Amino acid sequence: MNTTTQDTIHTAHSADIGLAPLVSKLPRVGTTIFTVMSALATEKKAVNLGQGFPDFACDPALPDAVTKAMRDGLNQYPPMAGILPLREAIAKKIHTLYQCDYDAATEITVTAGGTQGVLTAVLCCVHPGDEVIVIEPAYDCYVPAIELAGGKPVFVQMEVGENGYSVPWKKVAAAITPKTRLLMINSPHNPTGSVLRKTDIRQLAAILRGTQILLLSDEVYEHMVYDDHRHESICRYPELAARAFVVSSFGKTYHVTGWKVGFVAAPAMLSAEFRRVHQFNVFTVNTPVQYGLASYMEDPTPYLDLAPFYQSKRDLFRAGLANTRFKLLPSNGTYFQCVDYRAISDLPEAEFCTWLTTEVGVAAIPISAFYQEPRESGIVRFCYAKKDQTLLAALERLSTL
Repeated sequence: MNTTTQDTIHTAHSADIGLAPLVSKLPRVGTTIFTVMSALATEKKAVNLGQGFPDFACDPALPDAVTKAMRDGLNQYPPMAGILPLREAIAKKIHTLYQCDYDAATEITVTAGGTQGVLTAVLCCVHPGDEVIVIEPAYDCYVPAIELAGGKPVFVQMEVGENGYSVPWKKVAAAITPKTRLLMINSPHNPTGSVLRKTDIRQLAAILRGTQILLLSDEVYEHMVYDDHRHESICRYPELAARAFVVSSFGKTYHVTGWKVGFVAAPAMLSAEFRRVHQFNVFTVNTPVQYGLASYMEDPTPYLDLAPFYQSKRDLFRAGLANTRFKLLPSNGTYFQCVDYRAISDLPEAEFCTWLTTEVGVAAIPISAFYQEPRESGIVRFCYAKKDQTLLAALERLSTL
């Protein structure tokens, strides 16, 4: 019997029964700027220095280790918090680098990337009406996470001068109220490429001392710090680590952003709350990848060599940009380079990026996209996590500016 008659064909439109106002808790969220600019770069055959991912392969030993785990039959659910060998490897790395001891059993959780770690940390501690301090420009997943939890983001803008971007800690302190539940920091910082120094950490500690405010420290670029600076992980500071969720990412460290595996380190009490949410929003993470990472982490060389690897790319890119009218801001960490383009154009940032992609053939990201409210500073971000030939091709096109 043919049931595909006009009477039995239905199209699902939520507006038909009045559901449209109920569909989204994030009415202001649209397609991310990264998706928009990458699509435009593909359409225009531009060199994509916008979205932050490498265009080169990872160490073949890493997928080999994952493949071995698959072939060894390690393909079923792992423990909710992650396999113990990987959590032990993470705890060992943190101890070696930052002299901080986390219990692998109760204080390390493997996550489906840094973004899920951020979302879960926010959901487990922010309640409706709580305030969360966000330092802008900020990565675009922070505010949606806060709003999904029913919290209220309170924004403090970084200052930018001859020495690049910096956090105005007096303004951060002034933003705290009795409703403040969480403060979010990010170092090395996306999108600005700035890094927090010891003086920043001292001021942060002074602000939080005597409060019950929690801290979320996004450290996914922890191994990309240059010019003999060190990464001031919150793990180094017991006073702050005791109230912090520290988020990191294997994708950034090992050039496998598409694997979406990270981790969150937090004291046992915070980790217990984190796992209450984690078990229901993702439960656990890809089993063979976890075993592959655990095996690969036995050798610390890949992450210890990451800073000089990326610093050489940064220096190549900066040397090429020095021959243009772009004004270079410092890039002390991450794999991002911010530039002031106001000597080239007076277009707003998003329009300039569209023009740059369409007419010059190089894609970038407007810094204004990292603010909740329109804020034009004439600065855009390039990603230099690319093959040298990719960077040289982009620089050849940008040399006309």
